[in-house]
Amino acid sequence: MNRLEIAFINVFSPYKVWNRGEVLYFETDKGCRYAIDFEIEEHPLFQAYWFNLTNLDHIASPNDIKIMQTVFCVIDEFFRTNPDILLYMCSTAGEQQAQRARLFSYWFNKAGQQERYYFRTVEIKGEEPGTKEYVAIIIPRNHPKAEEILVVFDKETGMFNAMKP
Repeated sequence: MNRLEIAFINVFSPYKVWNRGEVLYFETDKGCRYAIDFEIEEHPLFQAYWFNLTNLDHIASPNDIKIMQTVFCVIDEFFRTNPDILLYMCSTAGEQQAQRARLFSYWFNKAGQQERYYFRTVEIKGEEPGTKEYVAIIIPRNHPKAEEILVVFDKETGMFNAMKP
C-alpha cells in the first residue's frame, strides 16, 4: 500500500489525524480515540485492503458528524494514493454489527460518496449459528475493473452464505 499523506488528510479533516507506523489515529472532542489501519487481502483477480476502524475507548459518540468526515478524509486519501479496493467488516463486539453496518451506510450516503464510489454491503451468515456479519466493498467508480470486481464480490459472498447452515 502506498503511504497516506497525513498532512493532506489534515487539510480537510475536522479531527487532527496522526500516525504511529502504519496505524492512523484521531481523537474526538469528547476524548474518544479511534484507530484506522489497513490489512492487505490478496485475491487472484485484484488487490484489496480491509479498512479497520476501531473505537479504542469504547465511548459512544452519537451524532458526531466529525467522525464521519474524518473517516472519509482518510478513505479519500487512501484512494488518492492507491488504485485498490477497500473491504470493511463490521465488528461483532457487543452484537452491534447490524447497527454498525447501518451507521457506515448512513455515513456513506450522507457524505455524498455515491458519485465517487461504488459501495455495497452484504449480510453474511456468521460463524456461530444464527449470527450475522456485515461486509462492505468500496470501489472508485473510475476503477477499470469495477463491474467485474462487484460481480466477483457478489458471487463470493453468495457462495459464503450458501456454505453455511
